Amino acid sequence: MAKDSTNINAYAIDFGTSNTVIARWNRAIEQGEPVKIPQFSQEIPSLPPVIPSLVYVESAQEGKTLIGQQVRDRGLDLASNSRCFRSFKRGIATDIQGFLPELDGVNLSFEQIGEWFLKSAIAKVPATPEENIESLVLTVPVDSFEAYRLWLSDISHSLSIEQIRIIDEPTAAALGYGAAEQNLLLVIDFGGGTLDLSLIRLAENSPQNQGFILKWGQKFLGENSAQKPKIARVLAKAGKNLGGSDIDAWLVDYFATKQGLTPSSLVTRLAERLKIKLSGSTEAEEVYFNDETLESYELSLTRDRFKLILQEHQFFSQLDDLMSSVLQQARRNGVEVADIDSVLLVGGTVQIPAVQDWVKDYFPEDKIRCDRPLTAIATGALQVAQGLEVQDFLYHSYGIRYWNRREKRHDWHPLIKSGQPYPMKQPVELLLGASVPNQPSIELIIGELATQSASTEVYFDGDRLVTRTLNDNTTQVKPLNDKDGARTIAQLQPPGNPGSDRLKLLFFVNKAGYLCLTVEDILTGETLQNQQIIAQLK
Repeated sequence: MAKDSTNINAYAIDFGTSNTVIARWNRAIEQGEPVKIPQFSQEIPSLPPVIPSLVYVESAQEGKTLIGQQVRDRGLDLASNSRCFRSFKRGIATDIQGFLPELDGVNLSFEQIGEWFLKSAIAKVPATPEENIESLVLTVPVDSFEAYRLWLSDISHSLSIEQIRIIDEPTAAALGYGAAEQNLLLVIDFGGGTLDLSLIRLAENSPQNQGFILKWGQKFLGENSAQKPKIARVLAKAGKNLGGSDIDAWLVDYFATKQGLTPSSLVTRLAERLKIKLSGSTEAEEVYFNDETLESYELSLTRDRFKLILQEHQFFSQLDDLMSSVLQQARRNGVEVADIDSVLLVGGTVQIPAVQDWVKDYFPEDKIRCDRPLTAIATGALQVAQGLEVQDFLYHSYGIRYWNRREKRHDWHPLIKSGQPYPMKQPVELLLGASVPNQPSIELIIGELATQSASTEVYFDGDRLVTRTLNDNTTQVKPLNDKDGARTIAQLQPPGNPGSDRLKLLFFVNKAGYLCLTVEDILTGETLQNQQIIAQLK
């Protein structure tokens, strides 16, 4: 028997680069509320409980770790220690230039560190056996590739939770601010590792999809069948790997040049504290003294100098590029700047006064809201578990790899372009023929394509994980099937020969946002693959 979604024990996790927020649905007041996790959450007066996204590995072989505030309480994040990890989220499912240390004979990965962090946090959620987690919503950056979602899927299937979904962070933020229906909302989500802009319309409509469903237990199969839920429709979006961690690194570089300080975890932490203080005052100072080593640091910064440092790194021009992209998409959907009702700011980085001033250059101050920057995403994600549906479109394109004879290199041909709503009404058709006599099979490499603009490189600088913008106008691609056994899309019986079309391929994006492929043999009339998921959730 299906269970009413309004009576389930629902939680949401906003897994961030710098901080992570866990929220639960309070059935008594019908609202989401942040949850304090004993030992893991930091306690700062006037601020909601957040878990610092930190992991200290005590034993890699046993998977024994300290996370969050546990790491800070012991001062383990201040020393440059190969067992302490920060900003690891931005390395998950990403090609990293550099290395991770081998600890206790174990070769670590960012995926493993992230899994330890999330599972430890979920295990500590204060739910009694009678109130176990029945529904969990995970949020993802709008610019995340399929590989990141696959990683979340793997984790979800290892948890004893009946129902698990994922939803874009900006969409969740719009819901978390409790904006009125029919409103056009621009969400600026600027956290520790990513910047996402999304234009969203909230409306009443028929159901489309409830976020990306990762896991759907038997008790929920009939859920909401008679309800007419609200829809959050995404009209435009753009994202970039840019966040507070990058700003911290720029400040560290500034003090390294100005005062000759050696970049370290301690200097990074002091720079972060300066940045936070400057949100409330025009100048700030951080003094640190270690009575054991006699090390001392004295860092000071003004708000004006801070803004100049941001300008030197083309910070505001990068923000302008993203805003221009979103507004251009909006105009293609018949939306002008004056039509946008509210601008919602979320994430720790939006609390920087220079960032808020930048937003005011585009929108009047009375349209801008920044009263719940740290909790809006987690509490908004919970509404997906309460019958609110999300109607979305593809942020990335899908394409196939081919040999570009003119450039004498491999290139990518888009098949399904970004902006495509899903589920698709009609599949995209492609005809293929054999390229050599008696060809026994046909291979095809399919990829998920990012924007053809400045790309982002993630790499190590000493013990810091940072990003760099590459203005090479190349297409970032995440191949979906480029491995042995997966490239072959059809075995040809009888073998194929050049000169005629042999296969008809039908590409389709289903309601969960995943690319499916049907392969038909034109010669024999057989269907060789039917709605095969290319980017398969395990």
